[in-house]
Amino acid sequence: MAQEATSPFSWMLDAWNYQVDSWQRSVLFLDTLRQRANNMIEHEKNGMPPLLDFKYEMVLDARTFETPANYALLKITEIEDVCLKDCFDPEKPPVIIVDPRAGHGPGIGGFKRDSEVGITMHEGYPVYFVMFYPDPEPHQTITDVLQALRIFVEKAKELHGGKAPILYGNCQAGWMLTILAADCEGLSGPVVANGSPLSYWASSEEGNPMQISGSLVGGVWISRFLSDLGNGTFDGAWLVQNFEHLNPANALWEKYYNLYANIDTERDRFLEFERWWTGFYSLSEEEITTTVENLFIGNKLERGELQLDDGCTINLKDITNPLLIFASHGDNITPPRQALHWIRQVYPTTDALKQAGQRIAYMINPNVGHLGIFVSAKVAKLEHRAILEHVREMENLKPGLYEMKIINPTGNPDCRHDQYEVRFEERNIEDLCESIPSEPFDVVRRVSEQNDTLYCWTLRPWVQALANPISAEMLRVMHPMRLSRTMFSEKVNPFMWHTAWMAKMVEDHRAEKKPEGILPAAEQAASQQIAKALHDMSDVRDQTMHELFSQLYGGSYPKQEMK
Repeated sequence: MAQEATSPFSWMLDAWNYQVDSWQRSVLFLDTLRQRANNMIEHEKNGMPPLLDFKYEMVLDARTFETPANYALLKITEIEDVCLKDCFDPEKPPVIIVDPRAGHGPGIGGFKRDSEVGITMHEGYPVYFVMFYPDPEPHQTITDVLQALRIFVEKAKELHGGKAPILYGNCQAGWMLTILAADCEGLSGPVVANGSPLSYWASSEEGNPMQISGSLVGGVWISRFLSDLGNGTFDGAWLVQNFEHLNPANALWEKYYNLYANIDTERDRFLEFERWWTGFYSLSEEEITTTVENLFIGNKLERGELQLDDGCTINLKDITNPLLIFASHGDNITPPRQALHWIRQVYPTTDALKQAGQRIAYMINPNVGHLGIFVSAKVAKLEHRAILEHVREMENLKPGLYEMKIINPTGNPDCRHDQYEVRFEERNIEDLCESIPSEPFDVVRRVSEQNDTLYCWTLRPWVQALANPISAEMLRVMHPMRLSRTMFSEKVNPFMWHTAWMAKMVEDHRAEKKPEGILPAAEQAASQQIAKALHDMSDVRDQTMHELFSQLYGGSYPKQEMK
């Protein structure tokens, strides 16, 4: 059969088609950034409500408590067209899902149907969600938040015949719930901590960039300084900026090129996620400095030295309810070592753990990233479903340390219950994980204390005297994390006024045929080279930070691998 003849001028047609497609994608890409900016402005104007994909009822508002906090307890009532009563199992205890308060707003645990909230409701559990408001109450403390969370837990327990709720904490919320379980009153229901750091000094030789960066700016004083500039409020945009700095290749290029290259299919997903990612929530000066000083720098939670405002000293050995820790090797914010090493410190041997009558289980995903632990549909359909379906089995285990293993021969995260198996395999604490010596971090703690004292005695009175609500709002609006987004709105940038009608014109005349030939391949190759250069740059940066840390605070230590 004769092959179809190729025109010698076909490359010119390919080049023309590529230019048209590239120009159209550019217009639609700019219009998407414009929509993101407008969504961000509108979201702030509306008070940044939680971005839950479900209907809910307000149960308790902690702003009305005797000791107020900017938290509230919601009851999830409906998922799309499925009401709670359609899948509710009255024999199951309530589940309280708490999202992290680390710069973003609430909603990552209930971002879509295939999420922690959605899977929990489909498993028949009554679901409660702890949300928080954009601004903290004046001088709000961690103790105030813990008191509010305890009232929420007691209320859910009361509403369900005294059944102790299952507490589901993501990232920052995980260590908050762990503190709640370890405080002087304790808890009775199981706690699931997803991507939650509890061992802040645990590290390998190469170090964790997030862990090291705080030491290189001198410790807690910088958080207090930024709070003073904010007139007593710490802007959560600084925390989100730190997250983006961990992976500049993705923040600066990969996620935007993915949008540009797949503009016809990725636009809605991009806008949905960015609505949450660009909703920056604040913390009080008391909250951020307590967290940095006592946890990230002081490591007092693992050491049993964290003292709350009510005089209670937190000791993780006092936890009596079962714990399940979900970590991932792909998590560069809370690697497994920081999620698990505290167990070795609190219980030096497996026998000590058993004699304490405690049951701790852990599960490690091989590659999902930090946000993927909470937001990935695949993780929700398999790991979180498996946790909820086997939490009773975990509660009935004998005291000890266990690894939760999911055996799924199908490879399909949406497999039926009878197509996968969960095992709780007993482990020895001695074989769990090790860390480099912590002496350098103890030096960091002392340096941080000295720098903070120096700042409080010298610059702080001047900064507080000059700061006011107007200057704080100006700094908030001009923050690079906001300005880099809002600058694409026609409400801020008049040069964007024409983008919307150009995008409408492109959509009406969008090229149906994908361009072929060498140019699309060259575009992808160029993108890969740019991404590789940014990854290499961040690797050099991380290595430089590690070397600087070693020179400033201590030597290099032999690398210990996670087992």
